[in-house]
Amino acid sequence: MSTNPPIVDLATWQAARDELLLREKAHTREGDAIAAARRRLPMVEFDGTVEVVGPDGPVPFLDLFQGRDELIVYKHMWHDGAPHQGQCEGCTTTAWHLKDALYLNVRGVSFAILTTGPWDEVASYVEFMGYTQPWYSVRDLDEPVGGDMGYLTSFLRDGDRTFLTYSTTGRGTERANSSIGLLDMTPYGRGEAWEDGPEGRPEGDVPCWYWRTDADGHATWGPTSRPVPQWTRPGATPVETLGRD
Repeated sequence: MSTNPPIVDLATWQAARDELLLREKAHTREGDAIAAARRRLPMVEFDGTVEVVGPDGPVPFLDLFQGRDELIVYKHMWHDGAPHQGQCEGCTTTAWHLKDALYLNVRGVSFAILTTGPWDEVASYVEFMGYTQPWYSVRDLDEPVGGDMGYLTSFLRDGDRTFLTYSTTGRGTERANSSIGLLDMTPYGRGEAWEDGPEGRPEGDVPCWYWRTDADGHATWGPTSRPVPQWTRPGATPVETLGRD
């Protein structure tokens, strides 16, 4: 028996699609209402002169705004001393989807990636991945600049004063990963076990199961794997794959 969606004529499909569209529109409107509430959150002032470390050495956090009034950062988890393939696959995936901030910049918003790794390790990783967005080490710094990683966080600048305005983690960071949104539009979805799929569809796996693969593209979290985007990087050969740790 086929596990694919039932086959119908176009008119029947359109009727079902229109019914779902009502729910989608309600979801969109609720998202708009949440965004409106987000814009009305209070904010926390902090010292924008605190120094972070980038390719030019220590610079004040204020420099990350690049003269703009708004800033979004992604806080990338870091495992000290790990090979490139041993870094967080989730953060690697998010950073890969945020390779360019041009559309943010023309809206007056800057973007940067922060991590707790020592700068020499971070610089090597950034070069290996071919990233062009600004990266900075916030090692040993307290929140809201440092602290826990794995967050999307937004800041506001008013002259030389800096403010934390919003932060989210977990599935809240999915908005930065366009592949997840596209997979949600497919009949098989993300292929994760928690998803509610029709009976008989392919059984899902653990969350993010496809974010690590071996050299042949097979999803695995074993010693021959690395985060998926890393296989396109220079020198990413099976011989150099030392495993997650």
